[in-house]
Amino acid sequence: MNSQSFAGLLGAIVASIVMVVAVAYGPIGQYGKPTKPASIQQPAPVQPAPVAPAPRGPVIREVPN
Repeated sequence: MNSQSFAGLLGAIVASIVMVVAVAYGPIGQYGKPTKPASIQQPAPVQPAPVAPAPRGPVIREVPN
């Protein structure tokens, strides 16, 4: 048995152990996860539209001579 075949066999064993642990601790995708309850959103209270400020006239200033 040469070193390349031994490394391949050891790599396959380690990969299979990693896959078993991954499935045991965290199922892949949505399998085994509880469903999230649907959240009911309440509509935001309607606020009145802002009132436009009253129109302002021209500003007249006294200019010293």
